[in-house]
Amino acid sequence: MNLDAPVELLDKILPSPAWDWVIMAAVTLTIATTVLMIYIGGVALLRRLTRTHPVAHQCINDCSRAGGTVIFLFVLQLAWQGHTQNLPWIAVIRHVTSLCLILALTWAALRATRAIGDIIVGLNPAVEGKHHSARKLETQARFISRGLAVLIAIIGLAAALMTFPSIQQLGTSLLASAGIGGLILGFAARPVIGNLLAGLQIALSQPFRIEDVLKVEGNWCWVEDITSTYVVLRAWDMRRLIVPLQWFVENPFENWTRQTANLFGEVFIWVDYAMPVAPLRAEFDRLLRTDADWDRRIGHTQVVDATERTKKIRFLLSARDSITLWHFRCRVREHMLAFATEHYPQHLPRQRAAWADREEIGDRPPPDPSPGSEDGF
Repeated sequence: MNLDAPVELLDKILPSPAWDWVIMAAVTLTIATTVLMIYIGGVALLRRLTRTHPVAHQCINDCSRAGGTVIFLFVLQLAWQGHTQNLPWIAVIRHVTSLCLILALTWAALRATRAIGDIIVGLNPAVEGKHHSARKLETQARFISRGLAVLIAIIGLAAALMTFPSIQQLGTSLLASAGIGGLILGFAARPVIGNLLAGLQIALSQPFRIEDVLKVEGNWCWVEDITSTYVVLRAWDMRRLIVPLQWFVENPFENWTRQTANLFGEVFIWVDYAMPVAPLRAEFDRLLRTDADWDRRIGHTQVVDATERTKKIRFLLSARDSITLWHFRCRVREHMLAFATEHYPQHLPRQRAAWADREEIGDRPPPDPSPGSEDGF
C-alpha cells in the first residue's frame, strides 16, 4: 500500500510554510495549554488548602485569573521567540503576543496590588478597642494601593505603546521639545497632580480616616470613601459630598473623632431673671445620673449670658459619640423645658406690654405739643 500519495496530495494543496505553521501552532498551543492546566490544578489545590484562611483564599481568588493569563501568554511568547524559521506573519504575531503579555502583566500587577490592600485590611479588623488603629491602617492601605494602581497603569500603558516602532520614533523626535511640553502638561494637569500629592500627604499625616466624623463647611458628615483624587462624605441626611483632596490641605475642617469619639455638647434655655438656678441644676444632675447615654465626663449647669429681659442657662454634657450626643441633647432640652414649664411657669420669658382701651382713646388725633413741652418750639 502506497502511503506517499496522500502526503504528496497535501503537499500540493498546502505549501511548505503552511505545514510549518500548522506544526508550530499545534506544538505551541499544546505546550501552553498543558502549562495552563498544571497552573489551574495548582490553584485549585491552593484554594482547598486555604479554605480555613479567608484572607489567603481571597487573595488567590483575586489573582488566579490574571496569573493564568500571564502564564499562558508567556509560554506562547517563548514559543514564538524560539521559532527561528522565517514564516510569514511571524513578526506580527510576536508583536501581538508581546502586547497582550504586557497588558496581562499590568492587569496582574493591579490585581495583586488590590489583593495586598485587602490583606492588610483583613488582617487588622475593626474589633473592640482597635477601631482607630484599624481605620488608620485601612486608610493608608487604600491610599497606597490606589496610588500604586495609578502608577502601574501608567507604566503598563506606556510599555504597551512603546512596542510600536512609530511611537518610538515619535518619542525620539519630540525629546528636544520635552521641556516645553512638560511645562504645558504640568500646568494643565496641575489639579490632578495637586490632588495626588494631597492624597499622599493625607495618607502620611492622617488628618482623618475612614468613618471619621467631620464637619466640613457646616455639614456634619462621615468619611465614607477616599479615592486617589477626592473624598466621599456621607451627610447625616444620607447626602453625599464629593470634596477634592486638595481642599482638605488648603482649608480648615473639624474632625470629631481624631483621637476619641467622645464629645461635649451644650443645651441652652432662656428664662426670666426670677428663675432660681438651683432647682434646674438639681434636676439636670438627676437626669444625667439616670440616662445611660451620659459618659460621666462632664455635666455642668451655668448662667452664661444675660440680656435686658432674660438670662441664658447652659447645660453642659458629654456622650460617647456624635450621634448619641445629638439625641442626648434633644432629650435634655425637652425635659428641662417641661420641668421649667411645670414647676416655674411664671418665670419663663414673656413679653410685657400695656394695652389701652380703644374706646377710651377713640379716633382723635394726638394733641399738638404744648409750648412748654420738649417738642414745643
